[in-house]
Amino acid sequence: MIIISHRGYWRDDSEKNTEIAFERSFSMGFGTETDIRDFKGELVVSHDMPSGDEITFDAFLSLYKKYQGVMPLALNVKSDGLQSEIKKILNKHEISEYFMFDMSIPDMLGYFNLGLKTFVRCSEYEKSNSLWDNADGLWLDGFKSLALDTSYIESFISQDKRVCIVSPELHKRSVDAEWRKINSLPGHLLNSDNLILCTDIPEEAKDYFLS
Repeated sequence: MIIISHRGYWRDDSEKNTEIAFERSFSMGFGTETDIRDFKGELVVSHDMPSGDEITFDAFLSLYKKYQGVMPLALNVKSDGLQSEIKKILNKHEISEYFMFDMSIPDMLGYFNLGLKTFVRCSEYEKSNSLWDNADGLWLDGFKSLALDTSYIESFISQDKRVCIVSPELHKRSVDAEWRKINSLPGHLLNSDNLILCTDIPEEAKDYFLS
């Protein structure tokens, strides 16, 4: 399993999606999930509506490269129509360990068409559909509880695709029961580099799953 931090490795809410959180995450060997929007013709890192003070996507990738990043970047797309600019900046920095997710379905088709690595969602509200065949991986989420369908995970990993599980604390739930459930997955899945956990508490997750 690979551990990635959610909006960087932040220790206070004010640090989410900031340079200090990304520095901490990358320096400790964690990949990260973050959010991309456009602001006045430029791509920026922001979960909510940007104000102009955000780190740019270009600067974010420069920081990642500074740490010779090889851990995955999970890039949550918050605006439509960004595909070409995202691809240009990824290519500029020669980034290959990434995936895009959470864009609208019509917008997703543009990511597939440009050959960008794209994950589809699965949750209690979003089930298997024809887009799964084209996807590079699965973003496995649970808003009220995590339905850990081993067959879904197996179907992707057996095709050398990836599955990223959303840790329950991202939805304000305790990790105890659901981390036990994840830890009970068959060993060939749990030990696969194609299984990813996205978490707000990456050090605790590393100690729990990888020690």
